[in-house]
Amino acid sequence: MIRINLLPFRAARKRENIRRQITIYALVVLLTISVITYYSIQLTSRLGELKDEEARVAAELKTYDTTLKKIRALEKQLTEINTKLKVIKRLEDGKTGPVLLLEQIANAVPENKLWLKQLSESKGSLTLTGTAMDNETVALFMNNLENSEHITTVDLKSTTQRELQEYRLSVSDFVLQCKTYAHK
Repeated sequence: MIRINLLPFRAARKRENIRRQITIYALVVLLTISVITYYSIQLTSRLGELKDEEARVAAELKTYDTTLKKIRALEKQLTEINTKLKVIKRLEDGKTGPVLLLEQIANAVPENKLWLKQLSESKGSLTLTGTAMDNETVALFMNNLENSEHITTVDLKSTTQRELQEYRLSVSDFVLQCKTYAHK
């Protein structure tokens, strides 16, 4: 029987196998290092772009800061102007309110039948004192006052009859209490 020695072939195959595994291992390590290096370069590049973008946005924000300061100053001026306008409106209302009230009272007075002696107004309460030819004239005056825009209620506090000897005439003195528009 013939014997063939296969040991050197197995040893050569074994060495070839080890060399192939070392080569594959080295290629895998090299490939891994290449991939890591590629991603590192990509991330570094992306980081640089983001830092440039951050610097650009920061510069843009600085330009907006001056605009925001101007806007805040304008808003402050606007609130001051609005406050002044409210004060002016309140003053105008206060100025025209009494004029309109007096006009309403003047329009409510029956001509040549009623005379006002005293008028006083405080915090929406108006007191009228006067003389009328008769009680019907006082009632007409009260109705006219109630129909006016600026007087809300009219109450008769007192009426007294008195004689005018020099004219041989009887007249009615009256006192009225009214609530005005300022009382609302």
